[in-house]
Amino acid sequence: MDFIRRSSFYKHFGVYAFLIVLSAFVLFPMAIAVSQSFMTNQEVNRWPPKIIPTEPTFESYHNVLTWQDLRLDLWLRNSLIAATGYTIAVLVLCAPAAYAFARLKFPGNKVLFAFVLATIMLPSQVTLIPNYLLMRDLDWLDTFNALIFPGAANVFGVFLLRQFFMQIPQELEEAAVLDGAGYFGRFWHVILPLSTNALTALGIFVFLFHYNDLFWPLIVTNTLETRTLPVGLSILNQSYAGQYRPMILAGAVLSTIPILIVYIIFQRRIIKGVTLTGMGGR
Repeated sequence: MDFIRRSSFYKHFGVYAFLIVLSAFVLFPMAIAVSQSFMTNQEVNRWPPKIIPTEPTFESYHNVLTWQDLRLDLWLRNSLIAATGYTIAVLVLCAPAAYAFARLKFPGNKVLFAFVLATIMLPSQVTLIPNYLLMRDLDWLDTFNALIFPGAANVFGVFLLRQFFMQIPQELEEAAVLDGAGYFGRFWHVILPLSTNALTALGIFVFLFHYNDLFWPLIVTNTLETRTLPVGLSILNQSYAGQYRPMILAGAVLSTIPILIVYIIFQRRIIKGVTLTGMGGR
């Protein structure tokens, strides 16, 4: 018994030690960014580089929030609106499609699903020009419509929800059928209430992806009023990289705060949703 206990202790100790080292490796760049955002520009560019500021200052944060040509508050608002709208659109479109693939038995169901799943392998550059031309023809360029609706039919979302829906016992739906419920009634009153964890996990995934997206918003937005936060920070980096490096880092630190808040609030649902959909390695 003592040998088993020692073996279990060393096994868990090794796992925890590895996780601590990995966490330190991942968090180190973020810690450097936070630390240098409180330095002056002269101190950041000093060699050898310093990790801890000699005299911490909030000047960079003040400049990021007050300079009129930056408008960090406006870019943050645009990112939150675009990411929230995109998340809602993905859930509204993907949930019924996933239910159809999981429950409806029609000719070619598996073939069609395989074809849809294969589109994941298409790089985004393939659909860039057609999507841009479509936005131009719809007169949606430089609007929130161009930031929200393209890509809302998310194949990953359909796959994730389908995996979860297939694990829900069909007996629950059969009970609803005896009460006279059709396909929509079963989907609305049985499937969706049992899928809150999966829907939350998918919502967080697509929200984070769209919030951090740079390429597509850079293509379809042209004015200061419609830029998202990644686009604004990219322009800030190009314009002030040599002169105001701490200010760029301050903007990057501020941009991560909404993501941290969302993750802290929904952490349990994210883990549970990923596990129950079969994506957690079980």
